[in-house]
Amino acid sequence: MYILGIETSCDDTSAAVLHDNRVLSNVIAGQEVHRLYGGVVPELASRAHQQHIVPVVDAALKQAKVTKNQLSLIAYTRGPGLLGSLLVGSAFAKALSLGLDVPLVDVDHMEAHIFAHFLVDELQNKQPGLPFLCLTVSGGHTQIVRVEKDHSMHIVGRTIDDAAGEAFDKAAKIMGLPYPGGPEIDRLAQEGNPGAFQFAEPRIPGYDYSFSGLKTSILYFLRDQLKADESFIEKNKADLCASIQRTIVDILMKKLIMAVRDTGIRQVALAGGVSANSALRKALFEAGEKEDWDVFVPRIAYTTDNAAMIAVAGYMKYLAGYRSSLELAPYTRQQAT
Repeated sequence: MYILGIETSCDDTSAAVLHDNRVLSNVIAGQEVHRLYGGVVPELASRAHQQHIVPVVDAALKQAKVTKNQLSLIAYTRGPGLLGSLLVGSAFAKALSLGLDVPLVDVDHMEAHIFAHFLVDELQNKQPGLPFLCLTVSGGHTQIVRVEKDHSMHIVGRTIDDAAGEAFDKAAKIMGLPYPGGPEIDRLAQEGNPGAFQFAEPRIPGYDYSFSGLKTSILYFLRDQLKADESFIEKNKADLCASIQRTIVDILMKKLIMAVRDTGIRQVALAGGVSANSALRKALFEAGEKEDWDVFVPRIAYTTDNAAMIAVAGYMKYLAGYRSSLELAPYTRQQAT
């Protein structure tokens, strides 16, 4: 089967073509305009998607050397995400499906991050066995998901307030770092001491997460230090980044280790945009070696928002017998699982 995937959940317009689960193309058009505002502006994002969607799909088909008439399936992101952005992708996918008379499958964006582990290309061909646990970390979501033998997914733990990616970005904004803040903190942390500063860690029962308290702790700490020394952040930028990153990674890993020990599932995966963070990847592999896990981390190209993960998720849902109705509306918040 040739599958076209379309992803427009936030500010990246992406289209990909797969041959079953093998990646033939994965094209992404970003939107640099948001850097001027320090974050994604929904109205600008949806307008940019309208401009990018046709040329991006065209480029994906050409790179894959596949014509639109060869497509067997179209998969698109239904949610969660920005409503205006989702509407552009869903409307395009529905129209193309109707025009070509090929099946349509809607995909949950967060589930697609997990399905990215089943993509195959020249650099990625190792797949987790079932069942497995996946720590999914992004700008808007943080959760531990159990993937069963039938590929159904159940959320074991989730954030009760803010996500880890949001904590990275907010900390970066407080320190005056450029957007997006997460990668900038990761870069500067390479030169810093992760034990230089201590920040409050939440005490949440079970496998759930919380990051709102950490953001407040960072804000108050920097406020107090700046009163005594206006150049405190500039003098300690690398150490601050390393300490903040270490704290967030520690919070993520403690819950994951608890979940693995309690469930006995030793197939452990990482997914989502924040899974590109070097400290988190290192911590996962170190825990895997110490705890005797089989660890799976997708290629960097498949960690951020991309259409290849949408296509493979749609493909696997299609094989399970699922088909979408043209009447389905996008949703902005993740559906309960």
